[in-house]
Amino acid sequence: MNHQYNLTINEKVVLMSLGKQGNLTPAELAQMSGLKVETVIQSAFMLQEKGLADVLEQVLETYNLTSEGEEYARCGLPERQMIALLSGPTSLEELKGKVSPKMVGIATGWLRRKGWANIEQGNVIPSGKADIGDDEKALANLSNGKITLEELGVNNTTLQDLMKRKLVNRNEEKLRSVVLTPAGQELVREGISLEEEVAQLTSEMLKSGEWKEKKFRPYKIHTLPRAVYGAKIHPYQRLIDQMRQIFLEMGFTEIKGDIVQSSFWNFDALFQPQDHPAREMQDTFHLEGTSELPEKYKDKVCAMHEHGGDLESRGWGGKWSEEIACKNVLRTHTTAVTIKYLADNPEPPIKAFSIDRAYRRETIDPTHTPEFEQLEGVVMDKDMTFANLLGLLSEFYHRMGFKDVRFRPGYFPYTEPSVEPEVYVEGLGWVELGGAGVFRKEVTDPLGIKCPVLAWGLGVSRLAMLKLDLKDLRELYQSDIDWLRKTPSPRL
Repeated sequence: MNHQYNLTINEKVVLMSLGKQGNLTPAELAQMSGLKVETVIQSAFMLQEKGLADVLEQVLETYNLTSEGEEYARCGLPERQMIALLSGPTSLEELKGKVSPKMVGIATGWLRRKGWANIEQGNVIPSGKADIGDDEKALANLSNGKITLEELGVNNTTLQDLMKRKLVNRNEEKLRSVVLTPAGQELVREGISLEEEVAQLTSEMLKSGEWKEKKFRPYKIHTLPRAVYGAKIHPYQRLIDQMRQIFLEMGFTEIKGDIVQSSFWNFDALFQPQDHPAREMQDTFHLEGTSELPEKYKDKVCAMHEHGGDLESRGWGGKWSEEIACKNVLRTHTTAVTIKYLADNPEPPIKAFSIDRAYRRETIDPTHTPEFEQLEGVVMDKDMTFANLLGLLSEFYHRMGFKDVRFRPGYFPYTEPSVEPEVYVEGLGWVELGGAGVFRKEVTDPLGIKCPVLAWGLGVSRLAMLKLDLKDLRELYQSDIDWLRKTPSPRL
């Protein structure tokens, strides 16, 4: 019976150990059998291929405190610390003298949300209600280390609040166990011999005649060997290289720029108003520190924003702030790189592109990540028209393998006219892949640019999802070795 399955000594030892318990983790099997954990896992998977055992995998979800969560577990949440300071109505200014302004900002929001206090005319007025909440109980439970959701004992809303406040981390751990199949149980009942079997015949055995007394392991000559996967470039990187090669073949120059940009180059130089929603915290990563504004352009950009400069434009009105413009941000688009390149090279012709990372405060989900690749490009030359832009983008998408391309009217603060290119994908229909247009004179005039500028910013990761047939954007960035091995790299 043993010969039928062609078992190794290690497989037999694992089977015999399982026969005593029936269901064991790799660590338990290693302890019982005297084998290494790695050897046990390898043998278990081989037994699974032969139908004698099953390797079961379970994902264990646990939670633990962040460093900030540990601090609040010891000292209390900001709102708890704040309520302890209130014996009656207290001004915000007085509270800022006792704790940091940041603490006051965090605490007052949660005091109102929990109904512990109201804010009236700059005073914090306690409501008299400050019972221990589920979030505080959860922090106390987590102070002992990692625990499961069941052990945590809170509802999903409370848990999500703690995670949004960056007080709690979520962890996933894969747990394995090995269990005998009916065939494995049958084999154990029949009895397993641990007699050593020789896997390879050596010249020494032939010379000495020792082979006559040895027991040889039988081989199944029809068993397929394990698949061999050659090294290759990551499918996503290969697609990026393909896009780069297309623009290089079309006569473009690749440019690079800093990840940290001033708000001036990221927003103001692109005629994006200083009160635009995209500048808010939910869209932009704001950084400490500032950058100097370019003396050559700042006054002209200011005039353009406030009253339209020397153009027949009204601008955005209001007061343009140098303080806002000099603040540093993580670039929200690579247009910040191309507009600065144009300002430094105002003489035509210019054909430049950039494939690089941009950053926005996005919640991670199947279609969004906080950092992503963007394909940015500009063409500046005499007599450039909107038709040239549509033709250029159509050519790019055709070379990427999309037969049907169309353009839908769009709106962007810095281009007019503006369009959103779309490609047709079987089973999905028309899919939008970015934005494009001709830079408005409000953008080019302050920088001394006299020729028309065609510009576009295309989604690289969304295009990659279409080419690689992915449903979840995160798969592009995860090191799933099985997916990497089996996914064909797109041809260049």
